[in-house]
Formats: sequence, C-alpha cells, structure tokens
Amino acid sequence: MSALDEIKRIEETIRSLEDLTARGLMPEEQAKASIAALKEKLAVFRAQLEDGGAVAQGNNNMAVGERGVGVDGNVSHSAIHTGDTTNIYLNGQSDDPAALENAYLSTLMAQAGQLSLEGIDPQAASEAEKRLSLGAVYTALLTLSPEAHEKLERGEMAMREARRRSALEELNDHPHLVLLGDPGSGKTTFVNFLSLCLAGERLGHETLNLKTLTAPLPDKKGKDEDHPQPWLHGALLPVRVILRDFAARGLPAAKETATVEHLWAFLTAELKAEGLETYAAHLRRQLRTKGGIFLFDGLDEVPAAEDDDRRAQIIGLVRQVKAAFPKCRVLVTSRTYAYRRQDWVLDGFEATVLAPFSRGQIIRFVERWYAHIATLREMNAEDAQGRAQLLKRAIFANDRLRSLAERPLLLTLMASLHAWRGGSLPEKREQLYNDTVDLLLDWWERRRVVRGKDGAVRLMQPSLAEYLNVGKDRLRQLLNQLAYEAHAGQPELQGTADIPEERLVQGLLHLTEKPDIKPKRLVEYLRDRAGLLIPRGVGVYTFPHRTFQEYLAACHLTDDDYPDKVAELAREEPNRWREVCLLAGAKAARGASSTIWGLAEALCLQDVPDENEDLQAQDVWGAHLAGQALAESADLRQVSPRNQPKLERVRAWLVAILERNALPPVERALAGDTLASLGDPRFDPERWYLPKGTTFGFIRIPAGPFLMGTRKEDIPALVKKYGGKPEWYEDETPQHEVNLLYDYWIARYPVTVAQW
Repeated sequence: MSALDEIKRIEETIRSLEDLTARGLMPEEQAKASIAALKEKLAVFRAQLEDGGAVAQGNNNMAVGERGVGVDGNVSHSAIHTGDTTNIYLNGQSDDPAALENAYLSTLMAQAGQLSLEGIDPQAASEAEKRLSLGAVYTALLTLSPEAHEKLERGEMAMREARRRSALEELNDHPHLVLLGDPGSGKTTFVNFLSLCLAGERLGHETLNLKTLTAPLPDKKGKDEDHPQPWLHGALLPVRVILRDFAARGLPAAKETATVEHLWAFLTAELKAEGLETYAAHLRRQLRTKGGIFLFDGLDEVPAAEDDDRRAQIIGLVRQVKAAFPKCRVLVTSRTYAYRRQDWVLDGFEATVLAPFSRGQIIRFVERWYAHIATLREMNAEDAQGRAQLLKRAIFANDRLRSLAERPLLLTLMASLHAWRGGSLPEKREQLYNDTVDLLLDWWERRRVVRGKDGAVRLMQPSLAEYLNVGKDRLRQLLNQLAYEAHAGQPELQGTADIPEERLVQGLLHLTEKPDIKPKRLVEYLRDRAGLLIPRGVGVYTFPHRTFQEYLAACHLTDDDYPDKVAELAREEPNRWREVCLLAGAKAARGASSTIWGLAEALCLQDVPDENEDLQAQDVWGAHLAGQALAESADLRQVSPRNQPKLERVRAWLVAILERNALPPVERALAGDTLASLGDPRFDPERWYLPKGTTFGFIRIPAGPFLMGTRKEDIPALVKKYGGKPEWYEDETPQHEVNLLYDYWIARYPVTVAQW
C-alpha cells in the first residue's frame, strides 16, 4: 500500500473515531489515545510526501531536515526523531498490556459499531447517514431450534407453537455455538453488537456494556419484558474474525491444513494495520490463560471452488481453535442451508436458527430507528415519533408488509425508504416492490471486493452483469421469466417456489456470448451471494419472499401478451394469480394510465346475465379482480367516455356478486369495499347517498295487526341455548297480537359510511 493510500486509510479511521466520540458512543479518553497514536503514524507517512523533510530508514542512518522526520529502525518498531528534537514512539506503542488492550478494544468498537446503509439505501442524504450507530438501533434477536425451523418450513408447525429463545441466551448456555440464518436475518449484526458491548464493558463505556447487551426482550407491544436476557460469563475479551477476509489473506495454499498459527499470523497482520502489532502476543496469552470469545462470522461466505476448498480449511481451523483455547467460547455464523451439509457440521457445537421478527421486535426496531434518525438529522422528537407511528401503522395494516418486516434486512430497507421519503412509503405497493427489488438486485449482483495480504483492495468477484458481459436489464428479464415459471409450476399456493440450479445456470449462460464462462464457476458465483435470489439447499434457489416472486412474475406478464394472458390466468386460477394480476396492472398503469382499463375489460368480458341465469365462476372472479385492479390503480376522478361503460359493467357485476351471494363471505366483503371505492350505483351521491328510487330506500310498513313477543313452544330451546332464560325475555310478554294504528317507513339499509 502506498504512503498516500495509507494516509487516506488512517484519516478515515480518525474521522470514524471522532464521530463515535461526538455521539457519545466511545469514551473520550480511550478515543483520544487511539487518535493520538494514529496521528503519530500519520505524521510519518505525510513526511514522506513533503518537500521540507528528509527521511532515512535503517538502524544506523538518520537524515532529518528542517521540521523533518527520521525513522530510527524499521517502520514497525522505531523511534521517530522530529526536527525540533521531540522523540516519540511510532504508533504510540508500549509494553503496557492494559494500554494495548484499550487501544485494541477502541478500534474494535469503531469497526463494529456502525450499521452501514450502503447497498440498502442509495438515497441516503450523506456519508454520515450511511453509517448509523448499531448500538442505537439494534433489536435483540430470537432463535428457534433447528427441528422447529424445519417443521415451520414444511408447514407442520405454526410460529405461535414454536418456542423462541434469545440468541444471547443460546450463547450463554452453549460455549460452542453455530448461529444459523437466512441472508439478512441478522447474523453479522449479532456478532458486531456482541463485540461492541463486550468491548464497551471492558472499557467502562456508559451506554454500550453488558447492561445494554442483556437488556430485556420486547413484548408484543415493543416494551421491555420483566427480566433481562441471561449472560453469566462477564466481559469476555472478543476476537472477531470475518471469514471471507481470513480466506483472502490468512489461509495457506490450497490442500494445506490451516492451523492456529495461520490464524494468528492473520490477526497479527490485522493488528499491525491498526498500529497494534505488539498486542498480538498479549492477546494470545490472555486468551489461553483467562479466556475470551472467538466470533467467526460468515462460514458460508468463504469461497469453495472445486479445486480450492477453502471452507474445509476453515472448518478444520475452527475445530483446532476450540481445542487450542479451551477457556474460550466460540461462535460461528452461517446460512442455514449451507450448514445442513454433513461435512460442514462442527462436532461439539450446538446449532440454533434465527427466527423472523415478532410484532414486538418490529415495533422496537422502528421506534429506535426513528429516535436515532431524529438525532442525526436534528429532527423534532415529536415529529420523529409521529413518523414512527405512521410506519408501524403501514406495516401492521398490510399482511404482506408485515411479512416483509419480519426479515431484519427488509425492515431496515423499508424504514430507510420511509425515513428518506419524509415519513411515507410509496403510495402504490407496486412502486414499493419495484424499489425493493431494484435494491436487492443491486445487492445480489454487485461487485465483491476484499483486501489482500498486501493491504490493497482487490476485486474478488465482478458484478454478475460484468462477469457475463450482459446488461443488467437482460439479467432482470431472465429473473422475471424464472419467477413466472416457478410461480406457474409451484404445487402449493403459499411460500416461495424452488428454482432448479440447472435452469438458473442455463438461463444465465444463454444470456452471454463469452465462451470462457464455466458452469461450475457460475454455480459458485451464485451460491456465495445473497439478495434477490438465495440458495435454499443443494442445487435449489428461491426468492427471499413470495412477494418478490409474484412481482417479478407480474413484470414478465406485462411484457408477454398483456393484458390478455394475465387476465386469462387470473380468471382460470384466481387463488394463484390474483396478486400477480393486480401487480401487473399496477406496473402497466405506471407506464400508461390507459392500460389498467384494458386489463379491466379483459377480466370482465360481458354484461351481467339475467337473474334467472347462473353466474359462471370465471366471470365472477374476473369481475371481482377487475374491480380491485381499478380501485388500486385507476384514476377514478376523471373517467373518459370510452372507459365509462367498462366502469359501469364492473360496478354492475359487483352488485350482482353481493346480492346473489356469488362469492364466499370474506370475498363478498372485499367486493363491497371495492364497490364503495368505485361508486355504488345503488346509492345517489346527489341525495346524501340514499338508495336510488322514488322512496330513497325506505320501506312502507302498513297499519294493522302484527304479532309481538315470544312463542311458548320456543321457550325450551331458548333456555337450553342460553343456559336459562335470556335477559331480554320476559314472562309477561308471550307472543300476542298488536294492532298498529298508523303506517310508517323504515330504512332498508343501516346508515352507510358514505352517509355518515
């Protein structure tokens, strides 16, 4: 790494430490010590670029010009002699283990304490806002047993039946634990938060400590439960190892056995990059004698090419670490599907799977998110609280948004979009799905970089579009087609469909004209990524949520004989294609408002049959979905003369559906809501929405005799039904005849919403 590159890296680290100190997330004294050491190191590299100083390196050489810097000894262990006779130690290193540990922990807090929005929200207002404080927004995670997780996947158990425990409780109970989860479920976030709080406790931090780590879980309302989470092991010394970095910079050559010495050489190099090389020996000694905790993050993110099985080396190394440091606890994270391979299982390690966010977790995250955003953006606290309420209301009012919010990554995405849109999500759900898909696609296919052994940033994988030498639009079209095919062939009507690896790979190979693309290399490329497509098992991929499968299938249908094809599918099999149909209509309408009327006409083909004719199921469902599509995507304030007959036809069908009981009760209620949105033709908006007709919906009750009271023969059945005579029943009012002396009128319908 050049002196200029090193200067930029050190300056960025200093800014991060100053930012954490300003927010109160790092003790000022500890931050000052780390910053001072970094500034001293910075002076050396700057001197190399200045004209006014001379630099000589070596054990016996010294050349110091005016205000120059001379390095006596090698760069790692040297005394610095300045032109004004001031002597300092390079990197501020000393032999004091306590001082070295404090510097190490401060650096760890700076590295682990930020939640990056890069790749989640490209609309973030500033660089500072792309790095939120993890401690401010973190929400404790819950887990399931692997057995319960598999039953849930197979539909053999409901979530309410599964026992959930906090991830911290699992780590408290098991000294050697594998934390499993889908992409975006919070595995890395848990590792970082654990590192942050353990380091903060050892440094005496006021807010990031064991009390923060063990804070009670949220209840259903997002409030604290009665008891804190258990943690009986004190402020363990944390050692965080990002396994993809270790694979790039620390592993030996392929086929060689990775040992603890390789790990230690890697950790020493990482410490050296932070000016803490001399701490390596102290760290190793303390882990052996007093213990600590190793945090190996991302087992599944380690490349595993056919002739270069790096994961096998990593797994062997983890087993060695467990044996070599018996006083240390060990946590490993991995995606769930990957760890199911028998050759991956770590002997002596318990496994637990991260559970979806509960209602209480969603509430807590949203409230903390907006409280932190208010601090960053100097927002009024009441305004921030109001926006949090709006987001919670939006999530829990829509089952599909609620389902999306159960994934921490997608909830973060949703909250980010909401915050930077001024407290609102896109008005149309199609727009929300479109924005989300675009971000997930970018995250899935973008470049992957890693820092090599020489410290230089290197391209680990180009973006998928670059690798195949195709445009991102063509890649998106393939995913749309795969989603359509998977949705059409899915046996069950819930969850996400399987996409065979062979079909995915062949589709990608068909896109490219590059002759050197190897299918096995492409498989590795796909398997190691997360985002819009995720591996479900060996040779199987899927979408992270059914919503994305339906939306991408809708995108495919808008380009394939729209609207006739989507209308045909929806009329024939509404339970499978309803959402796809509505999303396709909404997407098409965003491009041209007239297209939604074409879909309504294709769905609702003919006028309502006479009352003595049966209503056909396809026609009923077609009209029902046509009404929903218009209510969701059409501008009903100005309907052209050409489209007015289409609207009247749909309205007439919805009236028939209600009055002839043509759908199950839940669907009829939905049809009634749709009819109200489109304008119920049975009511007159010019006359206070009373029913049309000469009597405005009132029915004449003529004068004369009528029966009142309860028949004696009905009393035994009433007594049996209510366990005694009902409160409203009176013995003195048996059924009897009453003569009404006058006519009167009564409304056929109760007061309607429109009237109110």
